[in-house]
Amino acid sequence: MSTASTVIELLNAGAPAARALSAPGGAPLTYQALRGLVAETIKTLNGKGIGRNDRVAIVLDNGPEMATAFLGVAAGATAAPLNPGYRAEEFEFYLTDLKAKLLIIESEKISPAVDVANKLGIPIARLRATPEKGAGYFALAFPHAAPAAAARPGPGAADDIALVLHTSGTTSRPKIVPLMQRNICASAHHIRRTLAFTAADRGLNIMPLFHIHGLIAGILSPLSAGGEVCCTPGFNALKFFGWMAEARPTWYTGVPTMHQAILARADKNADVIQANPLRFIRSSSSSMPPQVIRELERVFGAPVIEAYSMTEAAHQMTSNPLPPGKRKPGAVGVAAGPEVCVLDGAGNPVAPGVVGEVAIRGPNVMSGYENNPKANAEAFVNGWFRTGDQGVMDAEGYVSITGRLKEIINRGGEKVSPREVDEVLMDHPAVAQCVTFAIPHEKLGEDVAALVVLREGATAGEKELRDFAAVHLADFKVPRKILFRSEIPKGATGKLQRIGLAQKLGIA
Repeated sequence: MSTASTVIELLNAGAPAARALSAPGGAPLTYQALRGLVAETIKTLNGKGIGRNDRVAIVLDNGPEMATAFLGVAAGATAAPLNPGYRAEEFEFYLTDLKAKLLIIESEKISPAVDVANKLGIPIARLRATPEKGAGYFALAFPHAAPAAAARPGPGAADDIALVLHTSGTTSRPKIVPLMQRNICASAHHIRRTLAFTAADRGLNIMPLFHIHGLIAGILSPLSAGGEVCCTPGFNALKFFGWMAEARPTWYTGVPTMHQAILARADKNADVIQANPLRFIRSSSSSMPPQVIRELERVFGAPVIEAYSMTEAAHQMTSNPLPPGKRKPGAVGVAAGPEVCVLDGAGNPVAPGVVGEVAIRGPNVMSGYENNPKANAEAFVNGWFRTGDQGVMDAEGYVSITGRLKEIINRGGEKVSPREVDEVLMDHPAVAQCVTFAIPHEKLGEDVAALVVLREGATAGEKELRDFAAVHLADFKVPRKILFRSEIPKGATGKLQRIGLAQKLGIA
């Protein structure tokens, strides 16, 4: 199967009558209908003055319309998906920063995005779903936009910007990541190759579609092989097994917190798991404790394929291979698309086994942050993009991430990797989930703390867990403070966020 370099080319993979998209309880959308909808969307946008490289903000709930709106906009303009849960001031920041030319939102939706767009003078397109034509089919209405000619009409070319997303910005102002058509298509191809997707595969998408993981691994990659994707309204552990029984997927992808929530309900749904055997489960976007990988594999009887990804790489960088390839729990696998190396402080590659900063280069990697020469000067060295992750590569090319460089806890000059502490505490039989983070210390600068969720019915106190950690860790790595909660606070995409957790918990 050849590699597409535009979204239009990528969508040609599916047989005309084959199912491209479906949704729980709805009629499926064929590839022929999807290709027609994408062409119609480009024509509609062009008729309102929106063409290639014009920014279109998409504020839609998860589901098939979000998937098709992304595909239609990315194919002929620039898609800028935004979290529908943002507040007014967040919409104002993102819509202004993006220089959005249009906002797409559901026809009856009441959202602060509408007020902000009106305030900023950004035209609005109201999306009306027409599910009777197939999952994700829609029509666009422009209440106040006059017809206009697009400066650059027609389908996008390989070097046009298909997608813009902001970095999460945990420690600074979010940066704009522009991804060309060729970047996102290369990433979709890399994932397709890693996971051996075919037209017989059916994915169950539970990832948010304002996030690179859901857009590329959840939607674009399986479509590039002519497969089907069932688009759910978003992650819901209570509904997951019902959707699984209806959609009969061969795989799904998620972040570790989702997999853990699914595991917690798996015992009650053993019949559904048995009736719908998965080819594999994929995990990405943050590290998965090896204990959870083993449990998932035992319960589902399917390999868990952990991958390593970031927005700037249009998602995937490394991945553990499918069987019969070797999976190493705790490692994020081997290069799976771009070239990967580990650099020292001067930007030179280090030998296997030496810790340094993970760096990448390849066709899926962005060419640079938008309008940010300072960030680009820091991010690129000798042609490599520096990921900001500390890691090590073994002699077989498997990469292990030891932590975000910004998340490493500096305890009076002694460096502590939060992930190392997580993995030790997760070995305690009472611990279901754990996140280690920095708390301020007046003399040392920072000290180690951990937030723990206990298994249902289990008990353990702070002293017991500290004593357990002390057997396996050097003194300076043992958490000085351990807090217990019923759940761990997560970001909008389900990821754990260590930075700023002390403030969020009110212990800073």
